[in-house]
Amino acid sequence: MTTLADKSLLSRGDNKPPMLEKHLYDSWKSRMELYMMNRPHGRMILASVEKGPLVWPSITEDGVTRLKEYVELTPAKAIQADCDIKAINIILQGLPTEIYALVSQHRVAKDLWEKIKLLMQGTSLTKQERECKLYDEFDKFTYKK
Repeated sequence: MTTLADKSLLSRGDNKPPMLEKHLYDSWKSRMELYMMNRPHGRMILASVEKGPLVWPSITEDGVTRLKEYVELTPAKAIQADCDIKAINIILQGLPTEIYALVSQHRVAKDLWEKIKLLMQGTSLTKQERECKLYDEFDKFTYKK
């Protein structure tokens, strides 16, 4: 028999994205990808993060070209537009306050995802520098009584 506590744990785990811990970025990234895939239209949400948002189709009326409005989109394009917004929402909900404050101005999921990666991992050059420092510290490590 399932208890109320079990149900609350299950529902919370499914309804709230994993929270980023600064030193566990790689783990958070893979859990976020799984969380996104588990949502309705998960593949489209993940595609929005990895490839970028929907390129809105345009329409020409009386010689003037404009972007289609949401109500003019095909059902598939409308779902993709919704998934673009869901992707941003999911990512932002999984961020601690101090990281959220640094990246919340981004309105494209792919840009947001890349900015978080840069903040957490740095560039390949900074990763190399950190690795070199660790090796250097390890080499200088000696036992003291």
